Amino acid sequence: MANVTAKDVKALRDRTGAGMMDCKNALLEADGDQEKALEIIQKKGLAKVAKRAGAIAAEGLIHGYIHAGNRIGVLVEVNCQTDFVARNEDFRSLVDEIGLQIASSSPLYVRESEIPAEDIEQKKRIFQGQLEEEAKQTGKEKPAAALEKIIEGKLAKWMNEACLENQELVTREEKTTVGSAVEALSAKIGEKLAIRRFVRYELGEGIEVKKADLAADVAATLAGA
Repeated sequence: MANVTAKDVKALRDRTGAGMMDCKNALLEADGDQEKALEIIQKKGLAKVAKRAGAIAAEGLIHGYIHAGNRIGVLVEVNCQTDFVARNEDFRSLVDEIGLQIASSSPLYVRESEIPAEDIEQKKRIFQGQLEEEAKQTGKEKPAAALEKIIEGKLAKWMNEACLENQELVTREEKTTVGSAVEALSAKIGEKLAIRRFVRYELGEGIEVKKADLAADVAATLAGA
């Protein structure tokens, strides 16, 4: 199997406008051949997304999802180009899936391009610190090049967990990312679709709960008696 690099995937994405995972899968299927991968993308209809890349998606839905037990709530905005598609059953079903995904997987961002540079640098420092601590405990230090690759791998894993579009949909048995599902429906419907923003609420989040110390309370009461 050919070694498909991020540069190869980006080159195919620039040519087709298809999703990153779709481009990667096409390249793997084509054994790294760009032209064959391009043909695969076109046959699947995913290249149609590129033609709509500049289209304005200003219609759509703001969808509210409340998880069982009423302890988690989500508001998510998913856009399309026409109000006709906003009423489409497949579109509405996907939006509901996305709401459930946010509730269950707690993403921090919609996509990688929205991650602030300072957040990425902070994560790199954390991973670097973890590796340094590991080296102290084991007494074994890895070469600088190896450390860099490990940090890149950890960062990529974190991005997949933190970005909504990179997460695998919990509602589907087959492995499909949220981004790929959006792009696939976009190709099927023939209209640009995009997740714009979301907010997730969890009951009690951010509230510091004071833990009662019964023994201390009783002692204080007796002392004051």
